[in-house]
Amino acid sequence: MLLTEWNLEDAQRVWYEEGKEDEREEIARKALLEGVSIESINKITGLDTETITELQAK
Repeated sequence: MLLTEWNLEDAQRVWYEEGKEDEREEIARKALLEGVSIESINKITGLDTETITELQAK
């Protein structure tokens, strides 16, 4: 038996948030390829500097 109840609305909200995060990371990757500064990408996407730096290394 499951310890927690599965809720479709909660699952959909999580999927939506994960999709938004993926989209912001894709925007950051494209901006890095165009030579946009990490600081500008941070302001545009709201991603933290560490995440953007990790994307740059990939």
